[in-house]
Amino acid sequence: MDIAERFWQTDAAEKVRPGAFDENAALLLSLVKDAARAGEREIVAPADFIRGGDCGSLNDHPAFQCALAAAQEKFLKAAAKVRNAPKVRFARIALDPPPISCAGPDPRFPFCGRPADVFSRQVRGLARRLAAIGCRDAVVGLSGGLDSALALLVTVAAFDRLGFDRRGVHVFTMPGFGTTRRTRGNAEYLAEGLGLALETIDITPACRLHFKDIGQSERVRDVTYENAQARERTQILMDKANQAGGIVVGTGDMSEIALGWCTYNGDHMSMFGANAGVPKTVVREVCRWWAEDEGRAGTLVARALLDIVATPVSPELLPSKRDEIAQKTEDKVGPYELHDFFLWHFIAGQSGRAEILKAAKAAFRGQYAAGEISKWLDVFFRRFIAQSFKRNCAPDGVQVFSVYLAPGAWHVPSDISPSFLRPRARA
Repeated sequence: MDIAERFWQTDAAEKVRPGAFDENAALLLSLVKDAARAGEREIVAPADFIRGGDCGSLNDHPAFQCALAAAQEKFLKAAAKVRNAPKVRFARIALDPPPISCAGPDPRFPFCGRPADVFSRQVRGLARRLAAIGCRDAVVGLSGGLDSALALLVTVAAFDRLGFDRRGVHVFTMPGFGTTRRTRGNAEYLAEGLGLALETIDITPACRLHFKDIGQSERVRDVTYENAQARERTQILMDKANQAGGIVVGTGDMSEIALGWCTYNGDHMSMFGANAGVPKTVVREVCRWWAEDEGRAGTLVARALLDIVATPVSPELLPSKRDEIAQKTEDKVGPYELHDFFLWHFIAGQSGRAEILKAAKAAFRGQYAAGEISKWLDVFFRRFIAQSFKRNCAPDGVQVFSVYLAPGAWHVPSDISPSFLRPRARA
């Protein structure tokens, strides 16, 4: 019998708590007793199960091997006292289900998978991290946008799964120069509807002081003006996490990671990227699914989520015009549905530029002109390569799809030129 399979099928993962070594050993021992009563002769358990988490490349370090051997020996002595105990064999087994690798039926949206399944994988990944490090506090920056909304939902669900008090979810909204009443209001509704205390920290005074320190005119609304706000927000979240003894749950999604649409050492950084394995088009669908679920439809959170889904994607770093969003991301970098299409075909399909362009023209015929698709495809490749240095030092996250951009899963040298992706002209 495969313990990893039984672990998830019986919802035994719900029982994981901090101090995962002792409790996972107790859980495994209870499964051994069940197997003995059922007359099973052998069960297979993940090699790292009773110490609560995978140490990755450190598994081969002698110190970790010694600790693992001692933990297994202690467990086996206890298991040997069980009457008619089956043989317990430890093996390297992945507890998580395999990533979603098949393309969806709609050629425009190759990232498929039921929203409920995507959400569950995110929750499971964060819950496992919290349990492994014995952490009962998490900090989330809530902007009133799609990504932070989903990250908060995942965090709350992970706390509920682990049986943690929701008071350990610390939520902050940090209005700045471009924050609109719509997004700020939706952030407030989300927190209220989830029963969370929302703390507001206005970043404009700190940013103005910083501008004075570095000699930046507030009238010059350049990249320094924008990135200073993102870094100020990240500094607040990191320091608040230190105060709470918790971790910062990152909000950035895989589409932003692919394009490098994040501020280096700003929203680029967290302790765990809950959305890192989910592209923007799927983030939108998961939020919509959550809001339209039969048991949640019509609630304050659901109403706020649906309005967030309908809000243009924006970092809101430039002053608003008559309280309307002045900065729309897709006007700057291109439609996310195109970029997610390019990303899937480039990595999962291992296709070149010509193949991707041909497929995109067919999939989006009548929706985008061929020249527009070609323009945004060039933007995708240029940003994907030029911004790779951000991905190469990104936080851990949760893999959901076979396409995943974690440093250990996909690495692009930071100094490579994107010109190699374009076919050379014939002589």
